[in-house]
Amino acid sequence: MSHPGLRQVEHEIVVSAPAEAVYSLIAEVRNWPQIFPPTIHVDHLEKGDGQERIRIWATANGEAKNWSSRRLLAPERLRIDFRQEVSAPPVAEMGGTWIVEPLSPAESRVRLLHEYRAVDDDPGSLEWIDRAVDRNSRSELAALKENVELAHRSEELRFSFEDTVHVDGSAKDVFDFVNEAHLWSERLPHVARVRLEETAPGLQVLEMDTRAKDGSTHTTKSYRVTFPYRGIAYKQVTLPALMTLHTGYWSFTETGRGVAATSQHTVVLNPANITRVLGADATVADARKYVHDALSANSRATLGHAKDHAEKKR
Repeated sequence: MSHPGLRQVEHEIVVSAPAEAVYSLIAEVRNWPQIFPPTIHVDHLEKGDGQERIRIWATANGEAKNWSSRRLLAPERLRIDFRQEVSAPPVAEMGGTWIVEPLSPAESRVRLLHEYRAVDDDPGSLEWIDRAVDRNSRSELAALKENVELAHRSEELRFSFEDTVHVDGSAKDVFDFVNEAHLWSERLPHVARVRLEETAPGLQVLEMDTRAKDGSTHTTKSYRVTFPYRGIAYKQVTLPALMTLHTGYWSFTETGRGVAATSQHTVVLNPANITRVLGADATVADARKYVHDALSANSRATLGHAKDHAEKKR
């Protein structure tokens, strides 16, 4: 018998893409930060035959939260059931289902069902959850539609790359340098201003003004999830004009002769702003090069300073 305070809601959207392609995008959780605006990072805790445990870091009504969920995957039915194991207050319990229905070979309907209740069945908390579920469901489905259809139209707007430096030092010291972003305006010449807030252990909000080579500054805001002393995942939520998406991962891997420190980026370009930013004759290829060069220069500068910092500690 269901709990009397349990709320059940449904959202749906029609996507111009085959049902199997849509399902596979939802099924592979590592895609989520690049598809769903609220999702910052997702990690697998367990993975088995048709079921898995995942940990999700995401925003709800502008607040960053994290929780773990169990998922049951039924690819033959294009259905995924999920339930939060330990929900973040004010949510007492949360579960639901993704269902993908083929409408034609090139079109599908995505249904997202939720059932949830508030801690102590508090009406104010339930109203907060209603708003968060409605806002996130609408934004997730709209983003899913946009990103699936974009992937089918143009691969050239999305790209990934990485830079690696080898450090004769410890992973902890390199990690500490990147983790201590509140000191970057003193430590990194390309950072003009920085504000770092740790809203929960290992979950950070980073705002900074970065200087470009031409002297202009860009303000960015990112959410970061830290895994001492292995890595730091992040997602920018305030973006420069040429990007509609930027996620990244700093990784610190012990090798036999020190540490391999890597900065990885995934970017989706904003084609609407290319000519405004780069000029009337600029192409997508020009924008890719510009963004790649700018991000790579900042990453290499940060890694270079992290290398100096760690090697001085030896």
